[in-house]
Amino acid sequence: MTTHPQVLAGTPAIGTARSRVEGRDKVSGKARFAGDLPVERLAHGAVVTATIARGRVTGIDTSSALASPGVIGVVDHRNAPRLVPGVGSPFFGPDGQLQLLQDDRVAHGGWPVALVVAETPEQARAGAERLRLTFVEQPHDTAFAADHPAARPALPAFGPDADKGDLDAELAASAVVVDERYTTPAQHACAMEPHVATAWLEGAVLRAIDSNQAPYGIAAQLATLFGRPLSEVRVQVEQVGGGFGSKTGLGPQLILATMATLLFHRPVRVTLTREQVFLATSARPRTDQRVRLGADRDGRLRAIGHEAAFEISGESEFIENCVEIAKTLYAADAIRTRLTAVPLDILPVASVRAPGTAPGSFALESAVDELAERLGVDPLELRRRNEPEVGPVSGLPFTSRNFQRCLSEGARRFGWAGRDHRPRRRREGHLLIGTGMAGTSFLTTAFPSSATITAERDGTFTVAIAAIDIGTGARTALRAIAADALGVGWDAIRLEIGDSAIGPAWQAGGSLGTTSWGWAIVAAARDLLKQLEPGPALPVSVTSDTTEEIMSRPHRERHSYSAVFAEVAVDPATGEVRVRRLVGRFAVGRVVNPLMVRSQLTGGMVMGLSIALQEEGVRDGVSGRQVNADFAGYHFAANADVPFIDADFVDDHEPDDPLGLKGPGEIGAVAVAAAIANAVWHATGRRHRDLPIRLDRVVEG
Repeated sequence: MTTHPQVLAGTPAIGTARSRVEGRDKVSGKARFAGDLPVERLAHGAVVTATIARGRVTGIDTSSALASPGVIGVVDHRNAPRLVPGVGSPFFGPDGQLQLLQDDRVAHGGWPVALVVAETPEQARAGAERLRLTFVEQPHDTAFAADHPAARPALPAFGPDADKGDLDAELAASAVVVDERYTTPAQHACAMEPHVATAWLEGAVLRAIDSNQAPYGIAAQLATLFGRPLSEVRVQVEQVGGGFGSKTGLGPQLILATMATLLFHRPVRVTLTREQVFLATSARPRTDQRVRLGADRDGRLRAIGHEAAFEISGESEFIENCVEIAKTLYAADAIRTRLTAVPLDILPVASVRAPGTAPGSFALESAVDELAERLGVDPLELRRRNEPEVGPVSGLPFTSRNFQRCLSEGARRFGWAGRDHRPRRRREGHLLIGTGMAGTSFLTTAFPSSATITAERDGTFTVAIAAIDIGTGARTALRAIAADALGVGWDAIRLEIGDSAIGPAWQAGGSLGTTSWGWAIVAAARDLLKQLEPGPALPVSVTSDTTEEIMSRPHRERHSYSAVFAEVAVDPATGEVRVRRLVGRFAVGRVVNPLMVRSQLTGGMVMGLSIALQEEGVRDGVSGRQVNADFAGYHFAANADVPFIDADFVDDHEPDDPLGLKGPGEIGAVAVAAAIANAVWHATGRRHRDLPIRLDRVVEG
């Protein structure tokens, strides 16, 4: 049998800790992000946003702006290219936020109403400041409440509500019942890199460089929105300075840059200011959740009820699926979930890292801790006693379930044994010391993608897939997957990613990137090796499509799991909460690169700490606008806030994935807020059911 010269058995690349292939370029400043890439004859656009929360633009005086040095022109609703209506997401339908500059309406505070284009960024900003706009303000409603008159059932995008058993009867028969409400605020992704895009025409092809998490999907949306065939739209992404969900969709920067390049026949770059990122790109919605738990005296759960209301915009649908883990994490005789959407005059909400599960786990796992308190049972032991054998609602088997292993190994590492479970028992001087824990599951799967692998004449392989590295190390992970799938050394792989022209591929989101892309690479490698067996002339290329393989998998419960343990010190006089230790153990399938996965999990836990103690988008009820739309007013964890973090994984494997992968991207952020809130209760004896746990909510006076 003749083989490709580089097809040799070697040391497995999967499971080997490697530094990121682009790491040196990033720390040395050589890596180029979307705002760094040079383009000839480049012009710059400055976005102008509405100063009202709802109403109409009644006048636009462009004379002063057009007279400003370097200004090329102004794009507004009077001259903007017409967009195809009804474009949106396959999950949630039409998205009104995409219909920018199509009329004089203002749908929310921060709505883009004009773009000033000039030769330099400074000239564009100066021109934008000279643009004179007048508005007529209309009544707005930004006041979120679970019992809002406009509240309605959320769309069943992720399956129907759970209705297992008779919840009311089981609650009535329970020896101990918890019935509490928990709230979480609006939260923002706060990626270090602002949203930026450059658009230009290359013959008939609309080209774009954008900071996003889904080059192929965004190219498809852009093509549809502007009424162009997908073959005439190409979106490329070289580096992304973080996304956390905020760059999964078509952003205003790319829509406006495209409009300007079509009008002025120049390449145009649009970079949102930090304030505009807050005001014009998506956030996590506020939630109000009611959790009811009923248990026998021995701690066996009889009832789980989880009802969640969340805010949405009238411009588009979204599902903040807070109730998912109530269907999967614990066994109970009766389980009922409900999701309620409350439409308001706000910026459309969308995914932020671990959408739904992050606020949902705070509510459910706080309630489980409250139940343990009332039962007088160790919170860890209570979770052990309610381990399901099959999906608690679906009745389907689990592909793998290592929640108990996360609990055991996390507790051992943290030193949970011997903990006095009564609150307010430990002091260090004036400080109150407490410990707490929480667990979670996180849905895992893979979505159809394609990959092309070419066996080159020089003995190397070129692997092309429209994946994207948003800072998670995808380049390094996919190269390892390809090397092992082809049975070659690491240096034999050349990887091409971040280009919509390569073909369909899932986004970097939902902890689904590596699982989806890895599957496509394995499928292409398998077919290529077969074609190489006869010893054909090189180069030889094979393209995979995993749609049939993925969609034909049997219906099963597929989840990652975690257990997080926290120790806090609370100053009762000032209300300051300091997290001293965080320990997390995670079942995230087979680990491609231990170094990068620990980094991902640690970063997620830092984000969870921010969610617990600091993050809160504040909206002014009178103006309807966010008042802390910057990094000075919107607080998140800095170096001084971050304690020792011990994040690691337990042995795990996903049998329904060709590589045994699950995905570690989001689960690190999920259970942390509840673990910290439970630790604060243990320290102080006061339960915090509203996030963040601010100083004013803790101080004892």
